[in-house]
Amino acid sequence: MPAPIVPVILAGGTGTRLWPLSRDSMPKQFLAFQGARTAYQDTLLRVTAPMFAPPIVVTGADFRFIARRQADEAGVHAQVVIEPMRRDSAAAIAAGTLIAWAHDANAVALALAADHIILDAEAFRATCEAGLEAAEAGHIVTFGMTPNAPKTAYGYIRPGATIGASGACEVERFVEKPDIATAERCVADGYLWNSGNFLFRADVMIEEMSRHQPDVISAVENAIKQATNDLGFLRLDADAFAAAPQTSIDYAVMEKTNRAAVVRGDFRWSDIGSWDALAEILPSDHDRNVVRGPVVPIDSTDCIIHANDRLIAAVGVQNLVIVSTADAVMVVPRSRAQEVRDLVDQLKEQKRPEADTHRRIDRPWGYYETLDVTDRFQVKRIVVNPGGMLSLQMHQHRAEHWVVVRGTADITVGEETRMLNENQSLYIPSGTVHRLANTGATPLELIEVQTGNYLGDDDIVRLDDIYRRD
Repeated sequence: MPAPIVPVILAGGTGTRLWPLSRDSMPKQFLAFQGARTAYQDTLLRVTAPMFAPPIVVTGADFRFIARRQADEAGVHAQVVIEPMRRDSAAAIAAGTLIAWAHDANAVALALAADHIILDAEAFRATCEAGLEAAEAGHIVTFGMTPNAPKTAYGYIRPGATIGASGACEVERFVEKPDIATAERCVADGYLWNSGNFLFRADVMIEEMSRHQPDVISAVENAIKQATNDLGFLRLDADAFAAAPQTSIDYAVMEKTNRAAVVRGDFRWSDIGSWDALAEILPSDHDRNVVRGPVVPIDSTDCIIHANDRLIAAVGVQNLVIVSTADAVMVVPRSRAQEVRDLVDQLKEQKRPEADTHRRIDRPWGYYETLDVTDRFQVKRIVVNPGGMLSLQMHQHRAEHWVVVRGTADITVGEETRMLNENQSLYIPSGTVHRLANTGATPLELIEVQTGNYLGDDDIVRLDDIYRRD
């Protein structure tokens, strides 16, 4: 029986075209667009079968605890590798491939994007099996999807001669994201969309990357050699990794190698590259509206309406994307959904915090949510998971008032340690060393009121932190 395929899951992207839901602080792979599971969790579960080894997840430092927690919630044991900075897919795939190869010189790896939606898990696994023969023979196999329209957001692949008996073909030509006229010709000529999933022998990818993009493989190899164990994460060396050029696997290898192959994917797929793309893969109502959350559409058709918490009532509208979060509402024609990225760029130029962060911010110990803020006070809801502990810290410019509304808080203030139960409160003056922990078995929830002349998050002096954050 052949060794299992090693999934290498890339989970470090941002996805600004799905703003205001997807932001730098919580990108689309860690969000749920259908059901209760996130796209990342669905990706993990898609490769939990006897044909797969435990996955290697490559993500950024800011998302390492989210990646581990969501994997644990899905019941998947994954090795999480920390990229010190973003260097695009070539470096990320190189890292996962080198790690897989170090464990098994004959390893076959499967590089997957964590933010894709695939609705047919069994058909996806059958495609992996169909591509395995070509991969083991030394080809780098990409999964090609049959186009349903001449889209300019995807790259295209022209299949060539058949390889073996499994249905894989040589890649005759790659076409990067084309203009509409070129896309129409590609569809008419039988081209496939490039899904961005790749199956290959680890040694073949290392050899081809060494030939076509040696700076990437050299930098990543050095980063792994100097990597450290950080609370169970493998943290790549920052100085070494920074030397890797920022480039995609398509530019670095796939468009240059003569070992590229393609296998047709017979499953429903979307890279959810825009809000409009969701309408092609998620179920709709009788008026062709794709809705999620508290939404009431009346006499409205062909809309995508996503409500996180607040009710959205839409009357007499057509072909719109309407998205509401706690701090932002976006309305855009579906035909212009790709322009959301330009909107986010403009918000960043204006230094709007909504461009990058949500009111809810996840932390290794739980999360906090901003409820109200002015120039003199700020109100937050803080939830600490069982076993969670905030850093030992102090603030120069603000005082804090804590009210426990659920659970029991283990609190250190100066030299004193005390327990705070539900309906009890505590005042922490500015300049006072303090720490909050949950030693109980249920989540701890409290309301924090900050008062002072400066309320920024950078007014934190960390004296000790079990999560080793900067």
